[in-house]
Amino acid sequence: IVRLMPNTPCIVREGVSVFCSGPQVTPQDNATVKQLFGTVGQIDEVKESMIDAVTGVSGSGPAYMYLIIEAMADGGVKQGLPRDLAYKLAAQTMVGAGRMVLDTHTHPAVLKDEVCSPGGTTITALDMLEKSGLRTSIMQAVEAATKRCTQIS
Repeated sequence: IVRLMPNTPCIVREGVSVFCSGPQVTPQDNATVKQLFGTVGQIDEVKESMIDAVTGVSGSGPAYMYLIIEAMADGGVKQGLPRDLAYKLAAQTMVGAGRMVLDTHTHPAVLKDEVCSPGGTTITALDMLEKSGLRTSIMQAVEAATKRCTQIS
């Protein structure tokens, strides 16, 4: 038995999947899993004890990102941007930010700080997001999804 957790970006070959193998699974079986799911994104083998947390982060994660993209776009529309442009700006900003984390191997906090200038627009916006509990809400969402996965698995 192989337990696998892919995510929906696999549809566009930008997914991330993890798997764990039971005792009867051969190295050749593992290679087949890696080959198959490597065609639709990244694949990593993990301990079974990590699968529920993976579900909370990357299995459910696309929905969190869609919500953030939608909220950013709605904010842009509220400020006068056309909706199609607002969605494009928000979605591509998320893609580009993710690519910077992956390609530069720089901690997200460092990249975030590089965007902020003293007294500027970005630090002002981040201050508001922190005060409204965005970071805590996201962490609690991951925890809730992980707990629910544990309950149903």
